[in-house]
Amino acid sequence: MVLLLLAASARAQQSATPVTLKQLLSNVTSRAPQLLTDSAAISIRRAQAAEVKANWLPNLKLNYQTDVGTSNNVIGAYFGFGIVPSSSSGVHTTNVTTAASTNLGIADLDWEVYNFGAYGAANKVANSDINVEQNNFAQSKYQLQAFTIGNYLQLLRLHDFLTIQARDIQRNLEIRRSIESLAKSGVRAGVDTSIAEAALSKSRLNYIELENQFKQVQLQLSTLSGIPYPSIIPDTTTDAALISQPPALMASLDTSNHPIINFYRSVYQNSLQREDLVKKQYNPKISLEAAAWDRGSSIDAAGNYGSLGSGFGFDRDNYLVGIGISYNLFDLRRRHLKLNTQKANTDYALKKLQEQQQLLAASSNEADVELTTAQQRLQEIPNQLKAANDGYHQKLSLYRSGLTDIIELNAALNILYTAETDYAQAKYSYANALFEKAVTGNQLNQILNSLK
Repeated sequence: MVLLLLAASARAQQSATPVTLKQLLSNVTSRAPQLLTDSAAISIRRAQAAEVKANWLPNLKLNYQTDVGTSNNVIGAYFGFGIVPSSSSGVHTTNVTTAASTNLGIADLDWEVYNFGAYGAANKVANSDINVEQNNFAQSKYQLQAFTIGNYLQLLRLHDFLTIQARDIQRNLEIRRSIESLAKSGVRAGVDTSIAEAALSKSRLNYIELENQFKQVQLQLSTLSGIPYPSIIPDTTTDAALISQPPALMASLDTSNHPIINFYRSVYQNSLQREDLVKKQYNPKISLEAAAWDRGSSIDAAGNYGSLGSGFGFDRDNYLVGIGISYNLFDLRRRHLKLNTQKANTDYALKKLQEQQQLLAASSNEADVELTTAQQRLQEIPNQLKAANDGYHQKLSLYRSGLTDIIELNAALNILYTAETDYAQAKYSYANALFEKAVTGNQLNQILNSLK
């Protein structure tokens, strides 16, 4: 029953239309939740930049009020604290309790016309924030591509292992049938049947475990791409296409435009822009102040109290225009402290940029070594595979002739199984090293363009 299920699973994979690496990457780029989130973050930065750009707009306030109350005043200054109501009449000789009505309309303009470059510095920081977010998106996309490729190669590797495991099951079945035939004729002991049955069961269990790993990788890729996981069957021609790639195709390391380097470089530039903003945001501020207002009151110029209704309506007009400059001397100290903090951030950003450049260079060197080793493996493993295959068939013939035992036959079978899995692993190692080199060298598109 288990064998029938394994066969059905293998047939289902073979009949499904393979998903190429390019198709998978296209789906991941357009549907991956992480990229959709990072794209939304760019929109936030753009909205914030538009908000900062509007900081230069003046404040123009329109105010109107109408009031009823007494109008008594005394000589002497006071701080209003923002809550003490004003009474602007003259000082009476006695306390007057007669109510008066007043109204007031004011148009007040307050415009910070010039602040010695602070507006421009703030806009540059806002635009730099957008650039950081865009580079973060590009970095996320690039890293997600690398992650997708790594999982796709794992899928190819597991597909090869499943194929090898299916062959191993068939060989164990063949051995068991031979043993059963020989045991019936008395040539072999019954214990050989038990040993063969145990080996067959172990081979089936391995297949089940590999199939589980295969589905787990499919599920990961399905989450990123939106493709139903059973439909994500790798294109088995990819291995051959990658192995045929000349390593010299990616001889040079291109970090000038690498997405990871671009991100950290933009963070560093953003920190420099913030330094400039700190220097300028504490500069003096030149402001244009203007106001126009109308007033009305039920108290006439001689101090006579009229009816409350006579206070509604304007009978006095005034305007005032002026230019002022303000500067807080203690801002010198604040600017110094804040600039020191920002310079420390800039130094950190620069060191992170240098760190990433060094890591990429080291990763490229490691990929070069792994690529060379993988090539040597691929050249040698066919010899191992041929010898192991010949050895197994020779042992099987000897066993059927009664010239060797089940232990030696199983040993030959294990050597063949190891050789086949070594070959599958060697193909995966070469393809993985090739892509690692492409990812670190910013030449991913160059490799992808060579695939169908």
